[in-house]
Amino acid sequence: MSLPEVLLWQRLKSRPNGLKFRKQHPAGPFVLDFYCHEARLIVEVDGAAHDMGDRPERDEARDRHFHALGFHILRIPATDVLRDPDEIAAAILAYALGNH
Repeated sequence: MSLPEVLLWQRLKSRPNGLKFRKQHPAGPFVLDFYCHEARLIVEVDGAAHDMGDRPERDEARDRHFHALGFHILRIPATDVLRDPDEIAAAILAYALGNH
């Protein structure tokens, strides 16, 4: 896991508000950075590599795939997590609770 993912996991692993988050969760041919089953929420922490080459198109195709299956997807820039992991974790939790 990258540093931003570790920082986020430190805040999500304690089951905030009773929501269980899983890290590095396998989903078919994909591995999700974080997944909350109760909220059908996928959280991806995107570093600079997500802006390079064919990565943006692959990410869009992957997001469409999961949206079609009824999942919610949050893509969060790694720089935002590094700047304020507590704020990002709170935003993820608020989103998850709104979709729970």
